[in-house]
Order: sequence, then C-alpha cells, then structure tokens
Amino acid sequence: MLEQYQDIMTTYEVTEALCIGKNRVYELLGNGSLKGFLIGNIWKIPKEAVIEYIMTQSGLK
Repeated sequence: MLEQYQDIMTTYEVTEALCIGKNRVYELLGNGSLKGFLIGNIWKIPKEAVIEYIMTQSGLK
C-alpha cells in the first residue's frame, strides 16, 4: 500500500494518495485524525500515519 511514496510524505502526496483536497488534509492534521509534524511551516506526514488513517476509516483497525 502506497509503495510509490517515500516514508515521509508531503501534503500534496497525501491529497494524491487519498483523493481528497488540500484543505481536507490540513483539517485532518489540525484535528489529529492524521498524524504529522511541521518543519518550519511545511507539514510532513509519515506514510505509516496515512496507512493508519486508511485502516481506521475503513474499519479494518
């Protein structure tokens, strides 16, 4: 799952992987549904956090 992405993803890559908009990604990061961290003012999201989000939302976790 998500093999084509590096271990640390950008918000753009997350929008691409989840087929959601940029604002939705920022909303998920802001409310803690999707785990990530800031480097300066740029969000970085671990690929494992994206997989965890998918599993949680699909009811598989």
